[in-house]
Amino acid sequence: MTRRRWRTARIMGLAIVLIVAVSALGAYLTAPRGGGLLAADSTAPDGAHALVTLLRDQGIDVVVADDVDEVAAAARPDTLIAVAQTFFLLDGDVLDRLAALPGDRLLIAPTGVTREDLAPGIDVDGTAQFGGRPDCDLREAVTAGDVQLGFSDTFARTDDGAATRCYGGALLRYQDGGRTVTLVGSGAFMTNAGLLGQGSAALAMNLSGTHQRVIWYAPQRIEGETTGSTSLVDLIPAQVVWAVLQIGLAVLLVAWWRARRLGPLVAERLPVVVRASETVEGRARLYRSRRARDRAAAALRSAALSRLRPRLGLDLRSSPDGIVHAVAGRTGADAQALSHTLFGPPPSTDEQLLALARQLDDIERQVAQS
Repeated sequence: MTRRRWRTARIMGLAIVLIVAVSALGAYLTAPRGGGLLAADSTAPDGAHALVTLLRDQGIDVVVADDVDEVAAAARPDTLIAVAQTFFLLDGDVLDRLAALPGDRLLIAPTGVTREDLAPGIDVDGTAQFGGRPDCDLREAVTAGDVQLGFSDTFARTDDGAATRCYGGALLRYQDGGRTVTLVGSGAFMTNAGLLGQGSAALAMNLSGTHQRVIWYAPQRIEGETTGSTSLVDLIPAQVVWAVLQIGLAVLLVAWWRARRLGPLVAERLPVVVRASETVEGRARLYRSRRARDRAAAALRSAALSRLRPRLGLDLRSSPDGIVHAVAGRTGADAQALSHTLFGPPPSTDEQLLALARQLDDIERQVAQS
C-alpha cells in the first residue's frame, strides 16, 4: 500500500514539474521581445518582426542590417534597400554611403535630410489623411486597395520629372538614374500593430516584397564616421562626471561626520527594574524545565571559581590543579574531594545538583574565613 502511494506521488510530482516546465518554456517563447521603432527583431507594437516574418515566409531573402557597413556588404543591383526612419537620425557621411549603393530604395517616413540625400528632387507638400482609395495606377497600391492608416506626409516631385503619386501623395514612386525610388510618408502601417488595419498588410507586403532580396535597415543607434556602438555613458558630458564625484565625496564626509561618537556613552534608566533574585529564579526554572543539570552545574562552578580566584590570588590562566591545591592549602580539605566538587562530572539528579550547590557555598565560606 505504501509503495503504491509513493508511486502515485512520484507520478503526480513528475506531472506537475512537466506542466510547470512547459508553461515556463511557452511563456518565454511567446513573450514579447522589446526593441526600437520598426526594429526587425522587435515583437512590440511598434516593431517590424511580423512584416519581416511574412516576407521570409514568401521566400524573400530579408537581410537585417544593424549599421551602414552591413548594408554596404549586402547591397547588389537587384536588391531593395528599405530605409526606415527611426528616432535616430542619420548623419551626412552615412547618407552619402547609402546614396552611393546600388539597388532600388524604399524610404519609410524619411526626414528632410534623409529625403534630400536619398531622394533628391522630392519635397513635402503637406500632410494628409493616409488612407482611402489609391487614385493611381501603381500595381502595389491598386492590389492593396483601400487603406485606413492615419495622418502622413505627402510628397511631390519638384524637378518636373515624372512620378506616380498614390493616396493623395502619401505614396510616391519615381525613376532616378536607373533605380526605382519609393517614398511612403508613414511607417505605422508596417508595424506589428499597424498590419491589422484595413489593407495595411497587403500594402506593406507589396511595397517591401518587390525584390527577392531586401535589406531592412532601421537604425537603432547613432552612427557617425565610425559605426562603433555608442552607449549612454558616451553621451554624458564630462562635467556631469565631476559633479557626481563631488557629490559622492560630500556624502562620504557627511556619513563619516555623523557616524562619529562624540563623548562617552550615556547610561539610560531601565523602564522596569527587575530584582536579581527574580532573574536567578527564572533562569533556574528554565534549566529545570529542560532538565539541563549539566548547564546549571557549569554555571554554578563558573560563578564560584570567578569569586575564588581573586581571594586565592589566582588569575584566569590558572590550571584546575593549581586552583585545587590553593583551596586545599587554605581550607585543609581533601584535594581529591575538592577536585570532584569544582571540576567533576555534572550531576545526574536534582538532589546531586542541590548537594553540589551546597558544597560550593561551603568551599567559598571556608576560603573567605581562612
